[in-house]
Amino acid sequence: MHKFLEKIFNFLYPVFRDWGMSRNVASYTSLIFNIAILIALAYVIYYAAKFILVTLTAIFAQRTKTKFDDYLIQNKTTRYTAYLIPFFFIYKAVPVILDKYEYWESMFGKIVGIYIVLLGLWIVRTVFNSLRDYLKQKPEYSDKPIDSFVQVIMIVLWIFGVAMIISTLFGIKKGELLTILGTLSAIIILIFRDTILGFVSSVQVAINDMVRIGDWITMDKFGADGDVIEINLTTVKVRNFDNTITTIPTYALSSDSFQNWRGMQKSEGRRIKRHILIKSSTIRFLNDEDLRQLRKVQLITSYIDSRQAEIDRYNDLRGIDKTLSLNGRNMTNLGLFRKYIIQYLTDHPGLNKNMHIICRQLQSTAHGVPLEIYVFSSDKRWANYEYIMADIFDHVMASVRYFDLEIFELPSSIG
Repeated sequence: MHKFLEKIFNFLYPVFRDWGMSRNVASYTSLIFNIAILIALAYVIYYAAKFILVTLTAIFAQRTKTKFDDYLIQNKTTRYTAYLIPFFFIYKAVPVILDKYEYWESMFGKIVGIYIVLLGLWIVRTVFNSLRDYLKQKPEYSDKPIDSFVQVIMIVLWIFGVAMIISTLFGIKKGELLTILGTLSAIIILIFRDTILGFVSSVQVAINDMVRIGDWITMDKFGADGDVIEINLTTVKVRNFDNTITTIPTYALSSDSFQNWRGMQKSEGRRIKRHILIKSSTIRFLNDEDLRQLRKVQLITSYIDSRQAEIDRYNDLRGIDKTLSLNGRNMTNLGLFRKYIIQYLTDHPGLNKNMHIICRQLQSTAHGVPLEIYVFSSDKRWANYEYIMADIFDHVMASVRYFDLEIFELPSSIG
């Protein structure tokens, strides 16, 4: 570190030393004249390069089928390259024009060299941005986290670029510079903590195919429930269904749990899983009069006949005393209602018949007996899915009273 500070002092000292010296007017006039000639020549080279690279390239891009060159122009790659050419000329011409001015030759050489490095990095960035935009419009790459890969590459290039600038500016050897950076690595890790975590997470997301652009994800911790619109090195942007944007740290995808609905969207149906609560006090055995009335329900008429015939045979063979409904086998209103729901769901046009169609009774609770419907909507679009689910439960809740059952509701408060 001592040598590093000594280099900075030696760099600044000649400036203050020369400032106090008496100036040779003729010498400085010659210096200004030479610089003016250099700038004038650089401008001529710039306009010539601009015409060739910007104008002619734009004409050429319009005649090609590929869109990559269009993205290069859109990201101003050719324009920045046109800036770079005159600075290369200046960098080569400085030792010739400022041959008698050793200090100013060194100063201008370093400034121009630093600008060339920065401009070169910026040009490389525009090329990668063009490549990113080009790949995103390809269907096979549209769902890949290309932004993350571009950002990782640019971080590495910027590290090397900054190292080159420091080395050029203070004349520090590459080995010494790496030693200094190693000493400061703890601070670098602290500053770029999210970037480093995001880089590791981006690799995991890409390799394990956890999230793609366009996936519908739900992450309650961050209030995200919508489609992924962007994945980069540090953040994942989710457009929620209310059109708000939620930003999630990329590393949270590998450290926290979230729900990805991609599997559902690729499947043949979207699951409907919901229950109603039946009052347990309304569940009872059915008598002959009840069965006579329920035979009018067309979906279960044949079932009632076949089922009742089976029950009668069983009871007759065993001499069951049917003066008490509890004896032997009997049908219940809840059991028959479940059968009716199954038949109704089987005939419903909005459900996928090749997937599960279940109406099941869950563990009883203090609020009643849960009767759950477990089926799959053939239409997975959100609005249509909600309509199908509401249509089913509208019918189910309206049908309950025909089986002499009641849905549990908390009693309204008496004020």
